[in-house]
Amino acid sequence: MTRMGILAFVATLAMGASAIAQPAATSGWTPLFDGKSLAGWRSFKSEAPPSGWTVKDGVLARTDKGGDLMTVGEYGSFELELDYRIAVGGNSGIMYRVVTQGNAPYWSGPEYQILDNERHPDAKNGPDRLSGSNYDLIPPSAAVSKPAGEWNTAKIVVKGNHVEHWLNGTKVVEYEFGSPEWTTMVAESKFKVWPLYGKAARGHIVLQDHGDLVEFRNIRIKDLK
Repeated sequence: MTRMGILAFVATLAMGASAIAQPAATSGWTPLFDGKSLAGWRSFKSEAPPSGWTVKDGVLARTDKGGDLMTVGEYGSFELELDYRIAVGGNSGIMYRVVTQGNAPYWSGPEYQILDNERHPDAKNGPDRLSGSNYDLIPPSAAVSKPAGEWNTAKIVVKGNHVEHWLNGTKVVEYEFGSPEWTTMVAESKFKVWPLYGKAARGHIVLQDHGDLVEFRNIRIKDLK
């Protein structure tokens, strides 16, 4: 085959690869992390990203104190997927439908807990503190968390008032905002003192700075209109 023929063949292969990749690009998923920078992320009370968060080799990590990392965008009904890896003895979380009123993201946003279930002392405070739980409210229904230092896959589905937490392919939490069960749970929790908690129909997604090393990758979201 001539050199020109080889080049044409390579170009054809590239076009074919693009055609194959195209459905994934139009399937409704939007990356929240480009693998290279903190573009699309900010602080809770500032438009600039907080210090202490670094990007290396396609991984977003909380490596030093600086504060929670929050998406610039706001989301109402959505499906969020990501991989996380918590350090030995570590604690973190993912909060959603967070509004900027109040003093902290947890004043308004429920939390998908991330924890070293074996070593962090909060695990001894009850099963509603374990990885995958709706923090301080609903424990995970199955023990499917991988050990600290290993990658886990989290999924959060929010559609209207319906919420699901998934961990490593298993649905571990399910609830309805505003239901009698939800109202009772919140009234009996520490969140009862924050009237904004769980009330927003739309808000930001927050990765928590809880003082420990935690890593994230493959962060993407799908709008569920």
